[in-house]
Amino acid sequence: MQLTDTSEKNIINVVEQFDYSTQDDGYNQSFIKWRKNKDNPYSFNFKMDRRESVFVDGKGFESKSLPTAERNCVIKIMNVAGIAMLMWVVIDNIISKAVISLFSFLGFDIHTSFFSTGFYGGDVEIVTSLILIGLMKVILPAWYVHWKLKMPLKAQYMTRLRHSSDMIATLCMSLAASAVTSLPNIYTNRTRQVFNYFREIDADATAWDQQQFIIYAIFDIVVVSVMSELFFRGAIFGALRQFGDLFAVVVTSMMSALLVQDVREFPAALLMSAIAAAGMLRSGSILTAVYVQIIFKLYRMALILLESTSVDSAFLKRNIFILAVFIFGVAGVSLLYILGKKKNHHRIASYKSEITMWQRLVIAFRSYPVPAVVGVCVMAALIKLIL
Repeated sequence: MQLTDTSEKNIINVVEQFDYSTQDDGYNQSFIKWRKNKDNPYSFNFKMDRRESVFVDGKGFESKSLPTAERNCVIKIMNVAGIAMLMWVVIDNIISKAVISLFSFLGFDIHTSFFSTGFYGGDVEIVTSLILIGLMKVILPAWYVHWKLKMPLKAQYMTRLRHSSDMIATLCMSLAASAVTSLPNIYTNRTRQVFNYFREIDADATAWDQQQFIIYAIFDIVVVSVMSELFFRGAIFGALRQFGDLFAVVVTSMMSALLVQDVREFPAALLMSAIAAAGMLRSGSILTAVYVQIIFKLYRMALILLESTSVDSAFLKRNIFILAVFIFGVAGVSLLYILGKKKNHHRIASYKSEITMWQRLVIAFRSYPVPAVVGVCVMAALIKLIL
C-alpha cells in the first residue's frame, strides 16, 4: 500500500488506501468489512487528518501517530499467532508423548519417551497415533486463531483462481525448489520414520502395500498439506497482510519453518512456505499453496521409494530423478515467464509507512510470546539434531 494522501495530501486512511486490485472482489469486500470494524482490536483501520490534533490533559495538543497504531496492531496479532504456535509445540512435544505413554500404560502396543523423537510398537498403533496427533496440533491452534481474530471465512481464504498461469509457474518452481532443498539432506522428517518402519518390517517390497502405510501416506501428503496451509495461509495471513503482502509472506513462512523444529528441515520448510504463500497471492487461490506442499511431499516420498529398490542402482536412479525434476521445474518456470513477459504481473499488494519492513519484523518477533516460542522451537530442533 502506498500512503498517498487525499484532500491536499492531509488525509490518511489505511483501509481505503490499501491496494485491493490484486485479489477478487468477493474476498476484498469481506476483508474490507472486517478491517473497518471499530470494535475489532486486530484490525489496522487507522485514520488521520494531518491538520487535526487531540487535546490530552497535562500534555496539550497531540497528533495521532500512525507508527504507534501500526506497532500496537502488529503486537496484538503476533500475540495470537505466538499463542497458536505455542499450542502447536506443546501438543507436538509434550501432550503427544503423554498421550502415547497413557496408551502404553493401558496395554496398547505403542511406546515412546520424552527424550525420543519417534514412536515404537505396532504399525496400526503408530499410524493411528500419528494421525490423531497431526490433527490435534493443527486443528486446536487454528480454532484458537479463528476464535480470536473473528475473521469471516470469505476473508480468511483466497478461493478464486484468477491467474492459472501463475499457479502452474508456482508448481513448477516448487519442483525445482524441492530438488535443490533435497541435496543437503534428503530425508529427515517424521514421515521418513514411518516409511522406514514399514520398510524394515520386511525386505520384500510387498511390505509397502500394507493398508496402514497407504492410510498414513494419504493423510501426510494430502490431509496434512491441506490443514497446514489453511492454518498458515488463513486468518493469520489475512491479518498480517494489512501491513503488506510481503510482510505476511515472511512472517508466516518463518512460523512454518520454526514449527518444523528441525535444523536440517528449516531451509526447505522456509523456502516451500514462501513459494506457497507467494503463489497463492499471485494466482488468487489457496489451492496453489496446498498443491505446493503436496508436490513437495510427493517428491520426498518418491525419493524414499527409490531408495527402497535395488541397492546397486538406487543411488543412480535417485540422482537422475532429482536432476530430471529440477530441469522440468526450471524449464516450466522459464517458459511461462517468457510467454507472460508482456502481461501485468503486479499481483502483490505493498505497504509503505514510517516504519520500515525490517523494523516491523523486529516488532513482530519481539511480541510476546513469540520469542519464547522461537526459543522452544530452536531447543527442540537442537535436541533432534543431537538424537
